[in-house]
Amino acid sequence: MYEKDGEQYFIVDAHIAFWDARPENRNRLGEGFIKCFYDYHRNLGPAEYLWPFEEKFVRYTEEDLMHDMFEVGYVDHAIFQPVYLGDFYKNGFHTPEMVAPIAERHPGLFTVNGTFDPRFGKKDLAHLESLHEQYGIKGVKLYTAEWKGDSRGWKLDSPEAARCLEKCQELGITNIHVHKGPTVWPLDRDAFDVADVDGAATNFPELNFIVEHVGLPRLEDFCWIATQEPNVYAGLAVANAFIHTRPRYFAQIIGELLYWLNEDRILFSSDYAIWQPKWLVEQFVGFQIPEDMQSELGVLTTDVKKKILGLNAAALYDLDVPAELDLVRDDAGSAAVGSEPLSPA
Repeated sequence: MYEKDGEQYFIVDAHIAFWDARPENRNRLGEGFIKCFYDYHRNLGPAEYLWPFEEKFVRYTEEDLMHDMFEVGYVDHAIFQPVYLGDFYKNGFHTPEMVAPIAERHPGLFTVNGTFDPRFGKKDLAHLESLHEQYGIKGVKLYTAEWKGDSRGWKLDSPEAARCLEKCQELGITNIHVHKGPTVWPLDRDAFDVADVDGAATNFPELNFIVEHVGLPRLEDFCWIATQEPNVYAGLAVANAFIHTRPRYFAQIIGELLYWLNEDRILFSSDYAIWQPKWLVEQFVGFQIPEDMQSELGVLTTDVKKKILGLNAAALYDLDVPAELDLVRDDAGSAAVGSEPLSPA
C-alpha cells in the first residue's frame, strides 16, 4: 500500500518475472535476449536503481524479490507472467514451475499465471490443463514472437490459437496477457504486431485480452482496436518506465489510453526485474499530464490513479481489496475520460 497526501493506494503489480538467465542456462540467443533487457533497464530507469548485470540482473534471489516488491515497493499483490523461451534457455527463462514454490511460501501475495503455445498442438492443451489443475491459474501470458525450431512466431487469431483460447474459456482462465510491444533481440519485430488481437477479441468476448506494453511502438493501432473491443485492456509494462526519462512521451501514452479506452481498462506494471516498483509507483502518483496537453488528453485524477495502480487488476483477478482502499463504482462502470469508445455505425 502506498500513501501520499492523505490518499491510500492499493497496488497490484500486474506483470513481474523471476527469471533465470545465468550462463549455464542460456545459449548465445539467450545471452542476447537478457542483454537487450538490460539495455532497457539501464537506459530508462533512475541511476540509483541500477543493478549490476552478472551479479544480480541475470538471476536475483527470492529475498531480492520480496524486498523490492513488498518491503519497499508498496506492492500489495503481484502477478507472475511466465515466458518459457525454450530455444534460448535450457530450463526456461521464467516458468510457472519456477515461481509456484515462492507463491506457496507467501500466500496471498502472488498470482501465478500460465502460458500456451499453439504450435505444440494437443500436447499444449494437456499442459494448459495441467497448469490449471496444479496452480489454479486465472490467466496466461503469451509470447507470439517466441521461436520454436524454424518457426519465428505465431498468430493469436489463427485456428490453432483459437483451440487454446477455447480451452482457456472452458477452464475458466479468463485473462489473456499478450506481449505486444518493443522487440527484444533476437525476436522479430513484426511477430509482435497487434493486429491479431482484433479478431481474437471479437471471437472470444468472454475473455479479457491484456495487451502488455500497449502495443508500443504501435500505440495508435492498439488504441483503434481497443476502442472497438471492450474486452481489450492496456498493460503499462515498459510504457511506465518512460515516466522518468520521457515524461511528455509518457503523458502522450497515458492520455491516448484514457481518451480511447477509459480508466477501467489500464493496468499498472513494473515489469520487474527490469525495473523496480518503488520509483514507478512514487512517480506515477506524483505525475500529471502537462497543462498544455490537457485540453486534448485530460488529467489524471486521484481516483483514476487508484484504478490504474491496482483496482483494475484486482477486479480482473477477483482480489480482495480492503474497503478503505476501494472505490465505489456504479453498475454501468466509469465514464471515459476523453470520449466514449467508438462503436460500429
